[in-house]
Amino acid sequence: MRIVSLLPSATEIVYALGLGEHLVARSHECDYPPEAESVPVITYSLIPPDLPSHEIDRMVSETLMTHATLYGLNLELLQQLEPDLLITQALCDVCAVSFNSVQEAVATLSPRTRVLNLEPTTLQGVMHTFQMVADAAGVPERGRELIERFRERIERANQRTRNRPPVRITFLEWIDPPFACGHWTPELVQLAGGIDGHGKAGQPSRRLAWQEVLDWQPEAVVIACCGFTVERTLQDLPILERLSGWDTLPAVRNGAVFVADGNAYFSRPGPRLADSLEWLVQQLERRNAHTATGV
Repeated sequence: MRIVSLLPSATEIVYALGLGEHLVARSHECDYPPEAESVPVITYSLIPPDLPSHEIDRMVSETLMTHATLYGLNLELLQQLEPDLLITQALCDVCAVSFNSVQEAVATLSPRTRVLNLEPTTLQGVMHTFQMVADAAGVPERGRELIERFRERIERANQRTRNRPPVRITFLEWIDPPFACGHWTPELVQLAGGIDGHGKAGQPSRRLAWQEVLDWQPEAVVIACCGFTVERTLQDLPILERLSGWDTLPAVRNGAVFVADGNAYFSRPGPRLADSLEWLVQQLERRNAHTATGV
């Protein structure tokens, strides 16, 4: 079995299933686990690096409006590798090579490569993708085992939050402009003992009017910018701090603003969503302890 992954989350699933030795190529964004970085890269970004966030948003919007692609695919390498299985997605053209581009590329291969399309929008859907990859690779029992381990971690994290008053949360997936969270993240917020005032489970993230945040008066603000490290996100934090009413939010007054590595957590629908939930539970526990002591 020769596997090509065009998704960071799919690469993480492949390794979690014990199939890392079968991965022959990965996307330029597949950086976990560390062993994956020794695998040849088969995609590249067409967005210039180090752009300001508002410029990235503008370029993404304009590119998608013209039905262009944000990423390129090394067709020569793909033909040389002759993979049995190529894992991609059609859910979001911002996150990977467009599905149409993948289909066109695979059509040139002989023998024809199987394309596995992963499109989870909920936690249940994410777990289903574990089984889809396992089934496609001929190891269905490993998929069931991975799902069971994932569920156990989710349940243990959720048990820590029971019998506590829910915390009003604003969860941002982008700062400039602000984007509310979507898909599986509102579920993670709820499991962690929070209520997200803007995102809806199973629905895409959306542009957020700042007045919505002011009206919600969140008790905690969580920021996990899609594709950004903590350090990169902190560069944009002053943009929020300059917005009217930021200093008056309960979350800000009580020191409950938390920044996560959005490149590693929350935005990747893979096994590390359990890590994301555990991290969020820890932050809300810190917030609750801080509020209870008044320190």
